[in-house]
Parts: sequence; structure tokens; C-alpha cells
Amino acid sequence: MNGVVQGKKTIFPRISAKTIRRFQARAALLASPSSQPYLKEPITFPEADIELFFDVETDPMRDCCYLHGFIERNRSKPNEETYHAFFADRPTEEQERKALDQALNFLRSRDAYVIYYYSHYERTTLRKLQKRFPDIASEEEIENLFSPSVAIDLYTDVVRKKTEWPTNDYSIKTLANYLGFKWRDKEPSGAASIEWYHRWVETQDSCLRQRILDYNEDDCIAMRVLLDALRGMAI
Repeated sequence: MNGVVQGKKTIFPRISAKTIRRFQARAALLASPSSQPYLKEPITFPEADIELFFDVETDPMRDCCYLHGFIERNRSKPNEETYHAFFADRPTEEQERKALDQALNFLRSRDAYVIYYYSHYERTTLRKLQKRFPDIASEEEIENLFSPSVAIDLYTDVVRKKTEWPTNDYSIKTLANYLGFKWRDKEPSGAASIEWYHRWVETQDSCLRQRILDYNEDDCIAMRVLLDALRGMAI
């Protein structure tokens, strides 16, 4: 590091010493086959009876959010969980509105929960939908839904800031696979889900619809797998 890091700065423009040290730590983990992920600082998660793992599926070409998916787990019964899906059968305003309304009503029916999601995308999507359908939810309700006291962005607020992993990236698929979780689909990806949705709209093939739901459910389960691993990690 001598000659590269100069106080809080480095010889590289717009790259901080903190970033260089993070790269160095990642490289050391990747270089050793016996490396384990670890916490850089303690993590405290909100206490709640119900944990919800939330993931949306969107079609940017149609500008449509076609699925809101939740895995629900009651901490008093940690080995039991339920998948809840709110699906827009058609990429129409009416169907998109219905799926959003159902998803929000589901959340309103639950008390004392915490929501886990991965990156800003879910929050950004719901903010956008609120502006499109302001009669369904107020801006205040959406902001409260993602308040840090009840909602945790596992990627931005936990994984990137407070952990190191012996992996090439921090995507949910990379980390969950590292932890031993496998998606049911052989080619799981958001892009694939969009393609399946296009084919579902054209054919109404129930197998395609189920494939989308299975993929979304697995994304939600992957977050639960990650959360459980984070709770068991040591500094």
C-alpha cells in the first residue's frame, strides 16, 4: 500500500483510501481457499414478530411492475414461511393498480413487521407507483413503509457497509449461492423473468406464470438465507 495511499487520499483520482483498503481486504479473501465472510462492525436488526422479504419484478419496456412478492416468516415459528404473490396478469394500468393495491393491503393487514429488501430498487419502484396511483397510497405511507426502523436494505446498508465476502461481487445470487442456496430455475435472472412475462402475456401459458412466481419466491428466500447467515457471522 506504500505509495498508493496518502492519508485519506490515494494516487488514483476519485478513489479514496477506504475504497483501496476494501479492495485489498476482498483480494486477500479471494486469494485464500479457506476464507470466510466476516463482519467489519456489529449489526443490529430490528426486533419484530414478523419478517417480510420483499422483491418486485418489473418490465422496463412496458414500464410495468407485474409482481410484488413476499416471503413471510414468524420468528416464533422460524421453520415455517409463506409466499405471498400479487401478480398483474396483463401489462395494463388496471392490472398494475390491482397488484399494487393488493400488496399494500397485505402489508396493512400485518402488525409489528420488518421488511428486508436488496438494493434501492423496491423502494424506487413503489415511489414511482405511488405517483402513478396516488389514490391507492399517499407519499407519506410509502416513505413510512421504508423507514429505517422497519425496513432494511440488506445490500446498501448491511452487506456493502459492514461485511466482507470471498466472492467477486455482492449480488444476492452470488452471496446466496455461496451460502449453499440454489434457485429452482436453471437460468434465473431478472431479464429471464421479463422474457417469461412477455411470453405469458402472449400465450397465457400457466407454466410460464408459475416459472415467474417460483423465480420471485426464490429471490425472496435468498434474502432470508442471507439474513440468517448475517446473524450467525462474527466480527
